[in-house]
Amino acid sequence: MNPQLSDLLWLLCYLLVLIGLAGYGFHRLVMVYLYIKHRKQVPQPKARFDEANLPIVTIQLPLFNEKFVLSRLVQSVSEIEYPKDKLEIQILDDSTDDTTELCYKEVEGLKARGFDAVCLHRTDRTGFKAGALEEATKVAKGEFLLILDADFVPSKDLLQKTIHHFTDENVGLVQTRWGHINRNYNILTRIQAIYLDGHFAMEQTARNRSGRFFTFNGTAGMWRKCVIADAGGWSHDTLTEDMDLSYRVQLKGWKFVYLNDVVTPAELPVDMDGFKSQQHRWTKGSIQVCQKILLEIWRSKAPLKAKMEATTHLTCNYSYLLLALLCILIYPIATGNIQQNDSLLMLLVNVTLFFFTCVAVCLFYISAQIVVQPKKWYRELIYLPALLTLSVGMAVNNAKAVLEAVFGHESGFVRTPKYGVETEKDKKQVSVLKKTGYKAIKSFLIPVLELGCGTFFLFMVMEMVKRGSYVPAVLMTPFLGFYYTGFCSLGRMISNMLPNKQTGKVMK
Repeated sequence: MNPQLSDLLWLLCYLLVLIGLAGYGFHRLVMVYLYIKHRKQVPQPKARFDEANLPIVTIQLPLFNEKFVLSRLVQSVSEIEYPKDKLEIQILDDSTDDTTELCYKEVEGLKARGFDAVCLHRTDRTGFKAGALEEATKVAKGEFLLILDADFVPSKDLLQKTIHHFTDENVGLVQTRWGHINRNYNILTRIQAIYLDGHFAMEQTARNRSGRFFTFNGTAGMWRKCVIADAGGWSHDTLTEDMDLSYRVQLKGWKFVYLNDVVTPAELPVDMDGFKSQQHRWTKGSIQVCQKILLEIWRSKAPLKAKMEATTHLTCNYSYLLLALLCILIYPIATGNIQQNDSLLMLLVNVTLFFFTCVAVCLFYISAQIVVQPKKWYRELIYLPALLTLSVGMAVNNAKAVLEAVFGHESGFVRTPKYGVETEKDKKQVSVLKKTGYKAIKSFLIPVLELGCGTFFLFMVMEMVKRGSYVPAVLMTPFLGFYYTGFCSLGRMISNMLPNKQTGKVMK
């Protein structure tokens, strides 16, 4: 092939990948615009239930090997302000360790305090969390189901702030915003908090108030029980059963309510393995839902704006494949083996694409912090470079999840280890608890690939510095985030292989 033609084709592929990434960046700005436009449209209950006629609510607590956070969860649930005769508590236990024994003890304690409580233990984990919810919903006494994962700490007035929205008979779900118990635990939890605030405070609010589809977040939300059956029940053919059910229910015409001002805090993963495990599950699950339901969405009578938003939402994780391609395509350009046209038009194209791939994303997360922390948002600015670096560093882990979904590779529901920690003072406690065997990832492949990618980009940065291309070299530094994700995981795995000082045993 003619060298000039091959260079042109390579540049074209490079620009197409950047355009794809810029498209998702532009979508972030659309979310900011929709939030600003609809920010004053705070959902209000149609009416209020009389105190004597409050409906029965079943609180469902699905968990698997959660002995470190179980007591905190049960204690906070028992403090929720709601008539005991209108409340049922179901602990859905799929545990394989001594968590089960603790569950039964907690149930006995709840019963002694006058609560209607039950532990539903399964030895067969068919369907994982979705399977547990499916079985428990069949015997739930409540007309409404409040779902809380094990690491959440609901406020006392959670039911009082949510139940009255169901006076509108068209409402099928009321979702509250996730908060972060251990936001300031370490730099990783700080970055995660910023990352999740963008989704929960900005995206979910914008989608719901602008008449677009939005999804149940798997926890901290309450369902009208009958809508689950109306949509076909819980399904466990994807790893994100919450997203799957949400779209099916909304396609049936049910209305969802998102309460951005009602915060239900939870514990963020404190180490890289836990974060990777969680991101892998969410990424793979979203692609599975995309493959399962996207065509059905376009065949529905939903408004065009809702269909377009659903398409962007369900396909956004394909961007990790684009990022992986970018890692390959950028090499000959960054090293000068392929020369870009130095015309004003090419400069304008590059500046525009850089704006939407990087600057727009930063503006999105800054806007979310202004919403979440209006008086302290500027304190998070220092973490934006780390956020971009971590996002790039997760490309290998999440691209693998996308490919597994695309090619139908089956994988189990891997729990995200939680330790019941809140502040830096708990770090010593975590180091001890990690020795119990609660861990998320075993494979060396991902961290080794990440370190390889980090070395590859370090070489490119050094080459650009040698050539005097200092600005491109600086712009390339976020790709060194592969070192961060790789070394964090590798260090954790090596520590697991060392004998426990207390027991002398190696973690399996």
